Amino acid sequence: MKFTAWLGTALAVTLTLHTGLSEAFDLGSAIDAASKGVKAATLSDAEVADVARQVSASEDKRNKVAPAGSPYAVRLGKVVAGLQNEDGLKLNFKVYLTPDVNAFAMADGTVRVYSGLMDKMSDDELRFVIGHEIAHVKLGHSKKALQTAYATSAARDAMAASGNTAAVVISQSALGGLAEKLIHAQFSQSQESDADAYSVRFMQKHNYNLTAAASALRKLQDWGGGENSMFSSHPAPGDRASKVETQLKG
Repeated sequence: MKFTAWLGTALAVTLTLHTGLSEAFDLGSAIDAASKGVKAATLSDAEVADVARQVSASEDKRNKVAPAGSPYAVRLGKVVAGLQNEDGLKLNFKVYLTPDVNAFAMADGTVRVYSGLMDKMSDDELRFVIGHEIAHVKLGHSKKALQTAYATSAARDAMAASGNTAAVVISQSALGGLAEKLIHAQFSQSQESDADAYSVRFMQKHNYNLTAAASALRKLQDWGGGENSMFSSHPAPGDRASKVETQLKG
């Protein structure tokens, strides 16, 4: 018997024995939440990409996207020329018009660059950052972040099943919660270092200016970053710059 089916039977028996609880407890939602909790650890790549598509569509509606022909869109188009497919990932690029210094990539090939980041970086520095964000997808870091976010969503759904009004509101905004956790995911130091190394190889592959890899990280160190910055979750950029410089010398 599959776990979810067994769980449904067990909960049904429990609620039959405790009829007072059954009036306030949404069995269907509880089973669904438990299923999501199990599913979090077994998400397929296709399912991760599907969630990414939903999140990116939601974010594109929530943010102001630079229209085609605008200076930011034109510049990004030049920066990513030839990058429509990278390492087996079909990419789509847009600029969010916001002063936040940020960028992110998702498993469906979404790459979003914030105008605040473009204002501060050269073209090749932007390419390093884009390669770094693609690396988090290709190296499986984003999938792990989604699994964690999905499990948290399951917990919230379980709370909603209990009839708690505040929890119901949280559950209904699950998509926004997933977006927040994916876009501002906190990766480990080793994951960041691996993403940096991947991006250096990405730069080498496309014959970009390799010195921009270290200079982009040095800028991160100088700016520090804020609450809505990609750098707030990217630890010790100065140390990472030194590692990148060592990699380039090797």
